[in-house]
Amino acid sequence: MEPIRYGSAAGRWVVAATVLGSGIAFLDGTVVNVALPAIARDLHADVRGLQWILDAYLVTLSALLLLGGTLGDLYGRRRVFLIGLGWFVAASLLCGLAPSTGALVAARALQGLGGALLVPGSLALLSAVFVPEDRSKAVGAWSGLAGVASALGPFVGGYLIDAVSWRLIFLINVPLAAGCAWMTVRHVPETRDPAGSRLDGIGVGCVTLGLAALAYALIDKSVAAGVVGGLAMAAFVVVERRRGDKAMLPLTVFRSSQFTGANLTTLAVYAGLGGAFFLLSLHLQNALGYSALEAGTSLLPFTVIMLLASARVGALAQRVGPRLLMTIGPLVAGLGLALLGRVRPGLGYVDAVLPGVLVFGVGMTLTVAPLTSAVLAAADQRHLGVASGFNNAVARVAGLLAVAVLPGLGGGFGRAMRISAAVCALGGVVAWLTVRRAVPVEATTQAAVLHPCHEPCLAETDAA
Repeated sequence: MEPIRYGSAAGRWVVAATVLGSGIAFLDGTVVNVALPAIARDLHADVRGLQWILDAYLVTLSALLLLGGTLGDLYGRRRVFLIGLGWFVAASLLCGLAPSTGALVAARALQGLGGALLVPGSLALLSAVFVPEDRSKAVGAWSGLAGVASALGPFVGGYLIDAVSWRLIFLINVPLAAGCAWMTVRHVPETRDPAGSRLDGIGVGCVTLGLAALAYALIDKSVAAGVVGGLAMAAFVVVERRRGDKAMLPLTVFRSSQFTGANLTTLAVYAGLGGAFFLLSLHLQNALGYSALEAGTSLLPFTVIMLLASARVGALAQRVGPRLLMTIGPLVAGLGLALLGRVRPGLGYVDAVLPGVLVFGVGMTLTVAPLTSAVLAAADQRHLGVASGFNNAVARVAGLLAVAVLPGLGGGFGRAMRISAAVCALGGVVAWLTVRRAVPVEATTQAAVLHPCHEPCLAETDAA
C-alpha cells in the first residue's frame, strides 16, 4: 500500500482511531484528579492512598511503555494497540467496581499495563503510515486532540461525579473503547519492524522494580525502598548496555543530543504539569469549595486552546523547526503555573484561576507538538515504537515523581505551584541548549516507512 496523506479520508480515520485509543489512556490520567475528594469520602482514603491511586497507574504505565513499543515493532503495532485496548477496558471495569482503596490501587496498576500497550502504538502507527512530509501535521493533530482528551477529563469527570458517581469515570471507557476498536480494525493498516529492538525480560523487570520502589520511597519516605529503586535502575542501564543492539532501549539513541534533550524537556514540562494538576484539583475543591464539575470546568479554556491551535503549531514547527517553540512554550507554561499559585480563598475564578489556565494552555500548545516531532525525528525508523514509548515513559515518570514529592514539601499550595512553575520553565532552557534549529524531513522511501506484516489477515484494511 502507498503511504497515507494527512488530508485524505484514510488519514482522518487513522488519526481518529489513534487519538481515541491513546486519549482514553490520557483521559484516565487526568480525570482521576477531580475524583480524588469523592473517592476519599467513599473509600475512606487518606492522602497516601490518594497518591497511590494516581501513582499505581503511572508506575506500570511508565515502566512498561518501552515494552509496549517494542512489542508493537516486533509483532504488529495495530495488533498490540488492540490488545492494549481490551486490557485497558477490563481493568477499567475493575476500577469502577473496586470496593476498597487497595482494590482500586491494584486495578489502577492493571490499567497502566493496558495503557502501556496503547500509547506508544498509537504514535508509532502515525509515524509509520503517513508520508514523511505529512508526519508533523499528523503528530500535531494527535498531540492536540489527545491533549484535548486529557483536558476534557476533568470536565466530563466532574459532571459524572456530581451527577452519578466517581465510578462512572472508569465505566465510560467501555463504549469509547468499543468505538475505537471498530475504527482500528476497519481503517488502520498493520505495520511492524521484525528487525527492530528485541524483547528484554530482565530489563523490563529492572525498570518496573526500580520505578515502583522509588515511588514507594518518595510517598512513604522509605530509605530502604529508595536504595532498592536506585540499584534496580542502575542495573537496568547495565543490562541494556551489555545487550547492545539487542537491548529493549538501545543506548545508542542517546548519542543524539536532540533525543536526550527533548526527553529532558519532557521530564521538566510534565513534572510541572502532573504536580500542578494534582494539587490544583484538590485545592479548588477542598480550599475554595468548588464542586467536582466546577473544578473540571475551570480547565475548559485549556481544552479550547489545545483544540484550536495544536495542529497549526505542528505545521509551524515543520517550517521553522522545533527549537524556538520548545523554548518559548515551557517558559510560558511555567508562567501560567506561577499565576495559578496565586489561587486562594476569597479570589474569584476570573481574577485568579482563568489567567493562569489561559497562559498555561498557550504554553503547552506551543510545546507538545514540536516536542513529539523532535523526539521522533531524532530516532531512526527501526526504533519508532521504542522512541515514542520512551518519551511517553519519561512524561509519566515525571508525573509520578511530582505527585509523590510535591505534597510532602513544606509551604503549602502556593510554594508547591511555584516549584512546579520553575521546573516547567527549566524545560525551555534545556530545549534551547540541545534541540536543533531545524528538523529536515527525510525523503524516505515506502519500504523504509512501512513494514507491512506478512499475515494476510492482519494486513487487510478498508482504509482505501
